[in-house]
Amino acid sequence: MSQITTHILDTATGAPANGVAITLCRRDGDSWAPMGSGTTDADGRIADLCSDGTPLSAGTYRMVFAIGEYFASRKQANFYPWAEVIFNIEGDGQHYHIPLLLSPYGYSTYRGS
Repeated sequence: MSQITTHILDTATGAPANGVAITLCRRDGDSWAPMGSGTTDADGRIADLCSDGTPLSAGTYRMVFAIGEYFASRKQANFYPWAEVIFNIEGDGQHYHIPLLLSPYGYSTYRGS
């Protein structure tokens, strides 16, 4: 399993958000270096964003959720083309679960378990 995992719940429908493209990046100076990417499964989850087993180094990371494309594929209007969640990790190998609660006009996130 990846050290960083996620899942998305579409709170407007009460169902997992499947088919959302996500990119994981690490901050490298003034830019972002891609670390992994994937698309949520039928349960709205991605378990293998960075699955090579090597512990990630301490630093600042970003997950970019392509939520505009998700809503467009469902022919739904929405306000945000994407959601960016930026967070710090300690570099001690612990697991980080970053869920996203999503609706066409808002989103929220938290550190899960």
